[in-house]
Parts: sequence; C-alpha cells; structure tokens
Amino acid sequence: MLPAAARLTSSADFQRVTRKGRRAGRPRLVVHAVTERKQATTEADPRATWSTVSPRVGFVVSKAVGNAVVRHRVARRLRHLAAARLGTLRPGTALVVRALPAAADATSAELGQDLDAALRRLHLAVDDNGGEA
Repeated sequence: MLPAAARLTSSADFQRVTRKGRRAGRPRLVVHAVTERKQATTEADPRATWSTVSPRVGFVVSKAVGNAVVRHRVARRLRHLAAARLGTLRPGTALVVRALPAAADATSAELGQDLDAALRRLHLAVDDNGGEA
C-alpha cells in the first residue's frame, strides 16, 4: 500500500507535474516527473531554508485502458510497483504514472520493467550510497 504522505492527490499537483515535468514514454505507460523542494524555516535561522520532501506518486488510468474492472486492476498493480520503489527515488520527486491502453493486457512484471526503464531514463533512481543508480 502506498502511504498517504507518498500520494499525489490534488489536481493542481497532477497538472503541475504533467505540464512542467519531464516525461519518459514506454510501451505500456508514460511517467511524468518533477523534482521539488519545500521551503522551511528553522528557529536557529529565521531566513528560509530549503529542505527536500519525500517522493510522491499519482496515477492516471483513463477509460481508454478498459472498463472499470480493468482500470482498477492496472491501478492496483501500478500502486504496488510504485510503493516498492519509493525508497529508490530521489527525495523531492513527484511522479505521475499514466497507463496506456497496452497496460490492460500487461503482467505486473511487464509494468514493473516499463516503470524501471522510465525511472532510469529520467535519472530518478538512487543507489544505497545516495548516488545515481
């Protein structure tokens, strides 16, 4: 399950990521991504400082993918795959994963391969040492 803090929920966030972000297309999905930083203040320094926020993910599965049963199945699979990859994403990353009609017939493994390839193409995954994977 995707934690509440890791979900994109507002339409403004979806719009910002899809319009201003970079994108990587794969046969079964398209991933839109932006890296954001949140402004915070500390008592020691009243001036604003920048701190990174945890990665957040949202999903778009339109009627072009299939009927409600198929759309929900695709969305569940994508949520599960994204939750497993949250720890490998750069801090401050906001993703929108848009399923294409070919996702309806895809297995979880195929969707995972497309998601991993898109994340690599966007240079968003980090390894255990904090560097790019």
